[in-house]
Amino acid sequence: MKRLNEESLEALIVDQMREEGWIEGAAEDYVASYALDIGHFAAFIKATQPPLVESLGLTTDTPTRHKFLARLQGEITRRGIVYVLRNGIDHLGLHIDLYYPTPVEGNAKASELFGANRFVITRQVHHSVSNTGDAVDLVAFVNGLPVFTFELKNNITNQTADDAVQQYQRDRDPREPLFAFGRAVAHFALDDQRARFCTELKGAASWFLPFDQGYDDGAGNPPNPDGLMTDYLWRRVLAPRSLAGIIENYAQVVIEKNPKTGKKTSKAIFPRYHQLDVVRRLLADVKANGAGRRYLIQHSAGSGKSNSIAWLTHQLTEVTHDGRIAFDSIVVVTDRIILDNQLTQTIKSFLQVGSTLEHADRAGDLRRAITAGKKIIVTTVQKFPYILDDIGADHRDRTFAIVIDEAHSSQGSKTSAAVSRVLGGVEPDEEETAEDQINRIIEGKKLLSNASYFAFTATPKNKTLEMFGDPFPNADGGTAFKPFHSYTMKQAIQEGFIVDVLSNYTPVDSYYKLMKTVEDDPEFDAKRASKKLRAYVEGNEHAIGKKAAIMVEHFLAQVVAKRKIAGQARAMVVTSSVARCIEYLHAIRAALAARKSPYQVVVAFSGEHEYKGMMVTEASLNGFPSKAIADQVKTDPYRILVVANKFQTGYDEPLLHTMYVDKTLSGVLAVQTLSRLNRAHPAKHDTFVLDFANDAEAIQHAFKPYFRTTLLAEETDANKLHDLVNDLDAFAIYNPAQVDQFVTRYLAGESRDKLDPLLDVSVAEYIELPDEDDQVMFKGTAKAFLRTYNFLSSVLPYGSGEWEKRSIFLDHLVPKLPAPREEDLAAGILESIDLESYRAEKLNAMQIVLDDEDGTLDPVPAAGGAHRADPDLDSLSEIVRSFNDHFGNIQWNDADRVERFITEEIPRLVSEDEAYRNAQANDDPANARVESDRALSQVMLRLISDDTQLFKEFQDNGSFKQWLAEAVFNATYRKGV
Repeated sequence: MKRLNEESLEALIVDQMREEGWIEGAAEDYVASYALDIGHFAAFIKATQPPLVESLGLTTDTPTRHKFLARLQGEITRRGIVYVLRNGIDHLGLHIDLYYPTPVEGNAKASELFGANRFVITRQVHHSVSNTGDAVDLVAFVNGLPVFTFELKNNITNQTADDAVQQYQRDRDPREPLFAFGRAVAHFALDDQRARFCTELKGAASWFLPFDQGYDDGAGNPPNPDGLMTDYLWRRVLAPRSLAGIIENYAQVVIEKNPKTGKKTSKAIFPRYHQLDVVRRLLADVKANGAGRRYLIQHSAGSGKSNSIAWLTHQLTEVTHDGRIAFDSIVVVTDRIILDNQLTQTIKSFLQVGSTLEHADRAGDLRRAITAGKKIIVTTVQKFPYILDDIGADHRDRTFAIVIDEAHSSQGSKTSAAVSRVLGGVEPDEEETAEDQINRIIEGKKLLSNASYFAFTATPKNKTLEMFGDPFPNADGGTAFKPFHSYTMKQAIQEGFIVDVLSNYTPVDSYYKLMKTVEDDPEFDAKRASKKLRAYVEGNEHAIGKKAAIMVEHFLAQVVAKRKIAGQARAMVVTSSVARCIEYLHAIRAALAARKSPYQVVVAFSGEHEYKGMMVTEASLNGFPSKAIADQVKTDPYRILVVANKFQTGYDEPLLHTMYVDKTLSGVLAVQTLSRLNRAHPAKHDTFVLDFANDAEAIQHAFKPYFRTTLLAEETDANKLHDLVNDLDAFAIYNPAQVDQFVTRYLAGESRDKLDPLLDVSVAEYIELPDEDDQVMFKGTAKAFLRTYNFLSSVLPYGSGEWEKRSIFLDHLVPKLPAPREEDLAAGILESIDLESYRAEKLNAMQIVLDDEDGTLDPVPAAGGAHRADPDLDSLSEIVRSFNDHFGNIQWNDADRVERFITEEIPRLVSEDEAYRNAQANDDPANARVESDRALSQVMLRLISDDTQLFKEFQDNGSFKQWLAEAVFNATYRKGV
């Protein structure tokens, strides 16, 4: 077994590193007190800067040498090993270079100097000054200075990288020079299957992150037919040229300043595998293909996109194509209103000259930055269109890289057109005709040929995939789209880099009873009435108080008392409106006070709002400025943050552990909102969601497309635009001559008194439509055309003047079209009822499991038209009774089992009925309903022995039977064929 033990792994790694250009060092050359290989250090200085050997006393053990080595050690302690390697040090009037960077092509002198660097790997290095027998398995040196340490384990001998992590945490003292902060770039815990690293050893608190390639969209590494699963680390990542790139462009010690205390802290950053991989792949593609390409990067929320963007942005300033710099300027567009300070500081820390980066915060900044030759310009998506509108210079001869943080937030025809118009240098010509202007506008909407787009997002929408994704053939012979690079939610969760926010999801059922407060029994629209009643109940002061009490009780008993995140855990309450947000603030304050809790609550919303006759803002309610909210939440006594549309996206707070949701969530917003909890922390082992407004099925449906790589099934069919135009023209609301006249006047810049009359003619025709359903249909179709054309105009290789004219005309007409006259047949119902009782009951906590398969999105919908639902009139007493019946007046013996029967078993059994399936196949809804009800009755008979109470309610409770029949039919019709 000796050839398979840990020592053999050590020998194999050293042998393979020597094949890649490393030198094997001698353990006896290591000086523990100064943490360096004195032999290779002196040899490097002698080969590259021979006059310094004598001056620094490197040949003998003298006071001169000790004085220099003390100076070297002090500089590394103050600034970190990476800074010292990049910049060298000064000592007694001498400058000492400690490393020579990667040479530019064709620079023979720089190539010679780079070749003089000594990459040394040494086994069994005795690192301790006091315990001289202790040794670390491997140490990697650059010119005698340690850059990496390695503890090796072997699965065959039943030890893994986790054991290596524990060895670092238990046996490696961070007070020793080799293991002190900044003395090495990183420390690797390694076995033959997994790799993990840590940039700062802190004993038991040392936090090791994965450095695996990923396998099957998840954690780990793929089988390696040519060697060990982890040999990519030492054969590729740490090969001398690759390591040089990491030292020069990735590894960094950044200084973070607490704005409240002014205290500065140092933090070492090192790329994880997926970050290094995506940046290098992008740079390689730019080098091969130059400007004018699009890249979609799908990296999970919490996966370190800010650093990936910073590393990419810095290196895009220098990447070449065909012997010249590929991009004249890099524009970074973030969706954060307050620019990510970490991103900006990280970019700045790599730049040789800080003045090459500038924020474009207001109109004119971008123009001045480009004119002044700024290489990197950072702005927000909110400001981007307005900034671009202000630029008048011709930039057609320049190339641009546009790096988009959270790409789906920055898509829109106006932004896209502004980018193209400005950076493409498309300027209006005084003598051009209306047709020329139309063609210019069409051209301005295209994605630029002189710009590359790098779009980062965790949750790509269908538009984003089609605009920036890589096309590939689908099974039907059409075109589908996928990301250029992905780091999935599945992999991030399995690696422990983010926390699974669906592992402890608890829905809360509300039970309430309403009573009729009027003597007569008026009729109302049942569907609208039910929505109003639910909103009324959930927003009732008594209900909010009950829910706030549940939240506070849970937070104090399950989060605070159990010392989640080492006693530092915070919670967020997500509300549906500013009014609800303010009400929750006061209710939670009261609940905390009632329990004599020392903790306090913070509120976050935009603008000024009226509450009980007074105008309030978040600052007036909190007692400190809005900009301080994020910092205050991190400090006691503030533990609970109540939000209304703020902090639901782009808020990175690792101390956030629990979320209380009282807002309907769906799609990307559901994923982004719950993902606020997923940020990792060394002491964070779980999260918790208590949801008053959604169910597990809806949340699972929202997350499903984003668990693994997200694909777009097919491209949007441009022919649907022809269909929409034909449908719109058929209404005779306008005629082609009218459209041409409006567009000509609009492009000529004529005033409103020349434009509005042309629109008003169409408005009059719209109002005179004989059927109000036609009004709904026309307006819906017009909106569908605008939505589809605005997207397709930027991605289609061709344009249509007629489509563009319709777009300009309809874009101005639609806002002037009045909503169809519609009577609210549920008006007044809230004045006719009152809340008799309310209770909220937590269901069992559950883990929502996502399917282990690629997520697939459908293309951008281009269907036009709309229709109004016919009102379903019902008496007030019936509405109240039905509402109470369906929302809580049945006390089930086993609610969980009943829920499973109703939502899963019963619909499945009904859908398997042959007569019912035949009725569906014949497309006969009326007969299908009859067969569905018959099949349901048979299924319920079979439940007599399994669930007597459920069968009895079905037999005796007519309202419940009717409701169940309706629910089962709606769930199964057309699903079975």
